[in-house]
Amino acid sequence: MSDVTRTATATRPLSRQQIVGWRNAVFVIFSLGGLGLSSWVSRTPAIRDSLHANTAEMGWIVFCLAAGSIAGLVLSSHVLVTFGPRKTISGSVIAGSAGLAAAGIGASLFATPLLVCLGLALFGAGTGMCDVAMNVEGAANERALGRTVMPLFHAAFSVGTVVGATVGALAELLHIPVAVHLCCIAAIMVVAVLVSVRRLQTHPDAPEDNVEHPGAESGWRGRMSIWKDRRTILIGLIVLGMAFAEGSANDWLALAMVDGHHVSNATGAFVFGMFVAAMTVGRVAGVYLLDRFGRVPVLRASAVLAAFGLIIVIFLPSATLAGIGVVCWGLGSALGFPVGMSAAADDPATAAARVSAVATIGYFAFLVGPPTIGFLGVHFGLLNGLLLVLVLVALAGITSGAARKPAAPVTS
Repeated sequence: MSDVTRTATATRPLSRQQIVGWRNAVFVIFSLGGLGLSSWVSRTPAIRDSLHANTAEMGWIVFCLAAGSIAGLVLSSHVLVTFGPRKTISGSVIAGSAGLAAAGIGASLFATPLLVCLGLALFGAGTGMCDVAMNVEGAANERALGRTVMPLFHAAFSVGTVVGATVGALAELLHIPVAVHLCCIAAIMVVAVLVSVRRLQTHPDAPEDNVEHPGAESGWRGRMSIWKDRRTILIGLIVLGMAFAEGSANDWLALAMVDGHHVSNATGAFVFGMFVAAMTVGRVAGVYLLDRFGRVPVLRASAVLAAFGLIIVIFLPSATLAGIGVVCWGLGSALGFPVGMSAAADDPATAAARVSAVATIGYFAFLVGPPTIGFLGVHFGLLNGLLLVLVLVALAGITSGAARKPAAPVTS
């Protein structure tokens, strides 16, 4: 197919049925991301026991997941433009699934930290690359639909985490080996993504077969120049704070409940499930709140709610009250990442590059957070280590003004 033919195909109007099918495919892809991540997180206490790792060692193991994610994020915009969303999403999910399975096998069958680290790095790289691609697809589909749906896409991610956490808790109760559990999840992810990507649509906002949006800067240097934009950095700080609030729960909530509030491993997994369930509710309700009040007031209120929940979890000794705090923490963390992604994609001409940059800043939380909180946890306890999250949530609240929608449609 010639470049002219590709461009003509990319700009051809889509039918309502195609747009809805595209939306449903994006829903599935987002949910797979949550399923894979929470499947790993829900078994971290069992993996720690199998590896006989202390808190600091677990921090470095989780660091491998974050490091892989950063690598995937940095490369994502270039891979997306080169191969298009279908190949990028399917390839990244397949690679990530292979890494998830390898991590489970390394932890359960061989008790080998090296294999777990390598598997998590591959899982992280696939997850990071898919994260950018699916957010660009989600933003493009949101514009095609003509209404706010990005929080719902991220709610689908949260639904995936709820399912993954629930299955993980059941696997823990039934004493299903980690390797069996994670290999089954990986197989489900591969089949689901291969079916879903067929419904993604070629669209000027979502490059396919090397088609870029008219006016977009081309080449590696052109796409990297988005880092010089002040708005990119400020939106990135919003996402950084809220990603830290969300990511610290993903990495440490189950262990913090076990070690800090002295609950069982299964209860720790259940509490993590409460967190992701609260995030799901927050994202579904967020569509109405964003349309009613706008991005900035909602983000500021979210930061206050997340901070309130964290204070309860950290300072109140009751496990029951901590559960209430977890719900507030989850609700407050719900909208930061999706709103940040929507704001980053306001200009279709730079959507892939800006989403990649903002997501990279946000994922810095996942890179630095695990070992930092692990280090603080060793010296001061995991609950006190979460005080760092409060600082970054406050930063997100302060910089929320950068997410304000442009007064007029952005033109290239």
